[in-house]
Amino acid sequence: MRTSIATVCLSGTLTEKLHAAAEAGFDGVEIFEPDLVAAAAGPEEVAALADRLGLSLDLYQPFRDAEGVSADEFRRVLRRAEAKFALMGRLGIETMLVCSNVGTATIDDDALSAEQLRRLGEAAAEHGVRIAFEALAWGRYVDDYRRAWRIVELADHDAVGVCLDSFHILSRGHDPAAIEEIPGDKVFFLQLADAPALSMDVLSWSRHHRLFPGEGAFELGTFLGHVLRTGYDGPLSLEVFNDVFRQTEVSRTARQARRSLTWLEDQVGSRPLPHVAEPAGFDFVEVRGEDTGEVDVLLGQLGLTFRGRHRSKDARLWTDGPARIVCNEQHARDRAPSLAAVGFQVEEPAVSASRARALQAPTVYRRTLASEQELPAFRAPDGTEVFLGPVSGEDAPWVPEFEGGHEPGTGLLTGIDHVNLAEPWQCFDEAVLFYSSVLGLRVDVSQEVPSPHGLVRSQVVRSASGACRLALNVAPLVWETSAGFPQHVAFSTDDVVAVARGAVERGLVPLAIPQNYYDDLVARFDLPADVVGEMAELGLLHDRDASGSFTHFYTATVGEVFFEVVQRVDGYDGYGAPNAGVRLAAQDAGVRGRPVSP
Repeated sequence: MRTSIATVCLSGTLTEKLHAAAEAGFDGVEIFEPDLVAAAAGPEEVAALADRLGLSLDLYQPFRDAEGVSADEFRRVLRRAEAKFALMGRLGIETMLVCSNVGTATIDDDALSAEQLRRLGEAAAEHGVRIAFEALAWGRYVDDYRRAWRIVELADHDAVGVCLDSFHILSRGHDPAAIEEIPGDKVFFLQLADAPALSMDVLSWSRHHRLFPGEGAFELGTFLGHVLRTGYDGPLSLEVFNDVFRQTEVSRTARQARRSLTWLEDQVGSRPLPHVAEPAGFDFVEVRGEDTGEVDVLLGQLGLTFRGRHRSKDARLWTDGPARIVCNEQHARDRAPSLAAVGFQVEEPAVSASRARALQAPTVYRRTLASEQELPAFRAPDGTEVFLGPVSGEDAPWVPEFEGGHEPGTGLLTGIDHVNLAEPWQCFDEAVLFYSSVLGLRVDVSQEVPSPHGLVRSQVVRSASGACRLALNVAPLVWETSAGFPQHVAFSTDDVVAVARGAVERGLVPLAIPQNYYDDLVARFDLPADVVGEMAELGLLHDRDASGSFTHFYTATVGEVFFEVVQRVDGYDGYGAPNAGVRLAAQDAGVRGRPVSP
């Protein structure tokens, strides 16, 4: 199907928006009236530019407050409409969006609204254009697509049809199944938007918090399926009002938008992507920095084994069972240690790479010798490099490339439980879509965690099995621009006390947790005093849910990286969220040289 995007989705001038839409692979655009009014280019110039770029101009919008009005007011409506129809002729646009009345409606009468739409349709037809009537979720009288369709039926004019907008329908909880009762040739236009599940007035929700498909909570695959079953053959068009998208780099947002439609087309089977199974596990995590020596020390203290240096790169490997960490100092001048890459084990790396390319994931190229394992790689929105390796046992096929280390021992770590990535504010929603669409991870729990500098927004994407979990976090701006928001790798174990005890014996100083936390722990849970005393000694934290328990500890932070060791018992499936604020406060105190407790 053809794809389109409303210019309101993008930042920049109208000319910049058209270029970005074309570069991202869209077939057409909706012209948002304020963008045209503010443009230096005239209508004919805009039409000529769109033609040179291979873009159709699919919709002119919005035309407001057109029906349900008095006779005097409707004469003013017709005057406005005539001017817009003439403008559309200069642009070469054949369809205008007419929104249900929110401001001047005074008469709640379907027959009157239909008569006025019919007269608008007659005027439109004289200009060779048509009108698509849309029920706004906050329309004064018409706020349901089913009522909008009844009015269009009553209008009974070839130039009058409906526009279906997923936000206006799904935000109100309207059942989209009745869409299939509308003939496809009367669905003049389709607008798509996702949104997070929020409790707020629908107008503010719409104007500031819409998202691209796959980034929010709406069942857009189901919604689009209903529309396609009408026989609708117009464009799939995005209309997304979002404060972040209107500030970010226009070409990047356009690519993000196009990726969302590619994902949605795959969901409904209209343009299937290569099918991939969810990742079977983490292959490795890479820490990159000019000097990662302190990271080496932490890994040794946690019980990982040094496996050697890479034969052609300035990199070192540490492992314990299936947990593998690469410390890479190549091309990392003046860079503090940070998480740079995550490798995933997938059933068919070449197929997964093909899906990534179809979703416009930028390819990552690394120098690889003929004797070395070549892993497909691409770049996530936050800059993290994502590698695809085959499913393997404790040693991946590329491990022998590291030489001069020790033979792996029998440690206490059972793998990598989750990886926590810091996301710049402007690419958080894009990252959620990226990891879910490209890797087949599902969007899981979302929450906000308090820190000394404000709330940290966190979103987990994970495999259904729990073998791969990514926690994507947006830090408060103060933290992000000062000390740098830390990221971490969490190792899993079946005996976190033994791991912590062994680490301390090897010289680890766990993250200092205040005594107030342990006093509160006694109040929260029925734990013996000696157990709580040992936890305080080792820096262990604890949480429980309806299924089981979670015990964990943290290392100090080196650069922008720290490590966590976790033990899940009896089906606990969270991440110790009640303890996150304590951890963030302790880390902040450590970075700024303040004592954690008196």
